[in-house]
Amino acid sequence: MGSAGEQRNETQHHRPVGVRFLEYIRGTPFTFRTYQAIVLVLTFFAYASFHATRKTTSIVKSVLDPQTTELGFTHWSRFYFLGTVEGAQRNPGLNAGWAPFDTSEGTAMLGQIDVAFLSIYSLGMYFAGHLGDRFDLRVLLALGMAGTGIFTSLFGAGYWMNIHSFYYFLVVQMLAGLFQSTGWPSVVAVVGNWFGKKKRGLIMGIWNAHTSIGNISGSLIASALLKYGWGYSFAVPGLIIALFGLTVFLFLPVSPEKMGIENEEESQLKSPEKDGITQPLLEGRPNEKGRAVGFVEAWGIPGVAPFALCLFFSKLVAYTFLYWLPFYISHTAIDGKYLSDSTAGTLSSLFDVGGVVGGILAGHISDRLDARALTAASFMYCAIPALFFYRIYGSISLYWNVALMFVAGMFVNGPYALITTAVSADLGTHSSLKGNSRALATVTAIIDGTGSVGAAIGPLVTGYISANSWSAVFTMLMAAALVAGLLLTKLVVAEVTAKMESGGSRTGGLPQRSSVPETLV
Repeated sequence: MGSAGEQRNETQHHRPVGVRFLEYIRGTPFTFRTYQAIVLVLTFFAYASFHATRKTTSIVKSVLDPQTTELGFTHWSRFYFLGTVEGAQRNPGLNAGWAPFDTSEGTAMLGQIDVAFLSIYSLGMYFAGHLGDRFDLRVLLALGMAGTGIFTSLFGAGYWMNIHSFYYFLVVQMLAGLFQSTGWPSVVAVVGNWFGKKKRGLIMGIWNAHTSIGNISGSLIASALLKYGWGYSFAVPGLIIALFGLTVFLFLPVSPEKMGIENEEESQLKSPEKDGITQPLLEGRPNEKGRAVGFVEAWGIPGVAPFALCLFFSKLVAYTFLYWLPFYISHTAIDGKYLSDSTAGTLSSLFDVGGVVGGILAGHISDRLDARALTAASFMYCAIPALFFYRIYGSISLYWNVALMFVAGMFVNGPYALITTAVSADLGTHSSLKGNSRALATVTAIIDGTGSVGAAIGPLVTGYISANSWSAVFTMLMAAALVAGLLLTKLVVAEVTAKMESGGSRTGGLPQRSSVPETLV
């Protein structure tokens, strides 16, 4: 009796205060499905708020650094495509600025701040998964959100405090990046605790829309507040994520075990009725635990290295757009006119709308084809002409710009979403681990951490070369997309070969998912 009482007390200790309060009002405990819904909603908005604060910097860039150059929209002469540009209306936002970013070195300084943020973020990512194993994920995530809110607001406080020190903004962004690194491992671990592996690509593709939704909301909020002063564009998103952090602390259920209820999906997996059904190749047994997989050992899991390197180049492209697209739009003539900073920020959100569609589409296609690598590589190859056409024809009219931006966002963000969610989960439960479930956090950290290094390099390089040529920037992005696709060639060949050998095996029974073919084990 004493042991059972201690277990109940331990469970009550881990139950969030808000959940206990709501259950007290209802008079009955929540069901397993209700907890799943709570987890999906809270983690969705939690990570969306991370991206909303991350997007703010790109919106404010053109206000902090009003300098522009006489850049054409293509590799060829300006007059060929933009006959009216020479007499075009200048962007009204170019008359303002904020020291020290309003100098000829301002663009490069903003690039250095971006790379500092993302460097700390990527380094922190490698350790955040291990922190999540040692501390309460609810507390870790809430602290990360609160810290992000504080330092995002402190960046905006430079507006009211009349701060013009480059190092102030640099240090504040680095600390914001450190707190942001706790977000992704935490939300993935919590969702993984509550959800099994059925239709993983589609479910995680839909859930991963939080990235684009966060970017869109961040763009809209920051753009709308620019007219009151750029400091508000940081302070309000900072306040929002802090409030969401408090909500997470009060209501987020970390796992069924800590809530004192049975995991229904694991119970179904252990059902005797499933003994005759072929399980997916990469399915692990969630209830089996072994020693934690080491960092170097995790790199040796088949598929981890190529997918991690692919994500390096994929996020290089995606984050270059995340940080520089509003700046690019406001400094480029569309139909012979320059858009205001606020309008450019709002328009850039359509890239993320395409990203939502791309993430869902990539997840669904990879589920149907049972081929993660083939899907990711195909999207990266399609991103090359999408970027090329946006560069050339995006200036014809606003409608062309919107349509081509949407398509580019779909192909750029599709594989990025697929690799960071479904692929990471697949590799974290790879058959070579023999049921050891203690590799998921490490594998997720390796893949997304490596991708974040590329995310840091892309904006940094763009900050330097965009001052001379946006055409060179797009050439770099198309080359990165090509390399990302080529890095998956061996996996793609193995997937296609495995499907050709299996022939018509799909007609009977359930399909065998092999995101990383067994030939590579």
